[in-house]
Amino acid sequence: MTYERGKIFTSIQVIAHGTKSSILTVPLSPDGSGSVHMNLSFEVLQALDAIDRTGTFASAAETLHKVPSSLSYLVQKLELDLDVKLFDRTGRRATLTHAGRVVVEEGRRLLQAAEDLECKAKRVQSGWESELHVAIDEIIPFELLWHHVEAFYDLKLDTRLCVSKEVLGGSWDALLTRRADLIVGAAGEPPPIPNLVARPIGSLRHVFVVAPDHPLASAREPLMMDEVARHRVVAIGDTSRKLAPRTIAIAPNQEVLTVPTLEAKLSAQIRGLAAGTIPECLALEPIKRGELVRKEVIGMRDVTHFYLAWRDDEGGKALNWWVEQLDQPDLIDKVVQQRMVHG
Repeated sequence: MTYERGKIFTSIQVIAHGTKSSILTVPLSPDGSGSVHMNLSFEVLQALDAIDRTGTFASAAETLHKVPSSLSYLVQKLELDLDVKLFDRTGRRATLTHAGRVVVEEGRRLLQAAEDLECKAKRVQSGWESELHVAIDEIIPFELLWHHVEAFYDLKLDTRLCVSKEVLGGSWDALLTRRADLIVGAAGEPPPIPNLVARPIGSLRHVFVVAPDHPLASAREPLMMDEVARHRVVAIGDTSRKLAPRTIAIAPNQEVLTVPTLEAKLSAQIRGLAAGTIPECLALEPIKRGELVRKEVIGMRDVTHFYLAWRDDEGGKALNWWVEQLDQPDLIDKVVQQRMVHG
């Protein structure tokens, strides 16, 4: 703590990625009671974010519907108040200093928290969420949802609907990290998530297939897992961010080709680039056409269970509406029908 002309200051050490980056000196109240005079308003945090994203004060001002001089004043005043240089202005673009990068990144977290708080307040007031995020597993075709989306929009609500795709454990991860309010078709057993509600919606059978010219195509059945492990396998990349990624039918140290979608996985296997399991409903037609050969493998899991899941601690009317539409124990049977029709 320092003193200057009757003012009391405290020093805050800003740390980024485990490395000390700067000391910010923030003035306390005149009586030293601990009430902090905040220089970092939401307005200036929004300005810093816009300047960093657009690269120039002029572009940021246009984005925020302000004049460039007002943004320059905000930033210069903040740099003066904190005694920290936030931007390197020697080039054509406004480049953040190391301390500036810390302030911008932490500021974005504060802005997101403020936005989340506003959404929560609106949700409590009306009962209908301002936004609803629905994540669907890669196995679920969008065609299965569109008529529900149309019915939801017919309600004439102000709820913004966001639909995203997740893969394997990524669905559970989306619920854990709250980037999704509802997950449709989450695969495998549910992990421990606070306030989790998980409803079974069916099971899907997988088959192990290879291209006709793949070395395993002519191998004697049933195949053993160690024999399969000597060959490259293709897998869809798990989209988990916090939970440990999940895999299906992959041995330790097996060479893996990672792709983003089921369609890419199927295509890679048809071309003989790798072996692997495929939902039976997707493999039937390529097998009939002679593009793939089905092989029996001892010890390989061939059934996956799927769930509709959400957290019941902050559910609003929009979430409840979607749960009512999709809480069907035979939903995966409809997925199989859709996949067989559309591929």
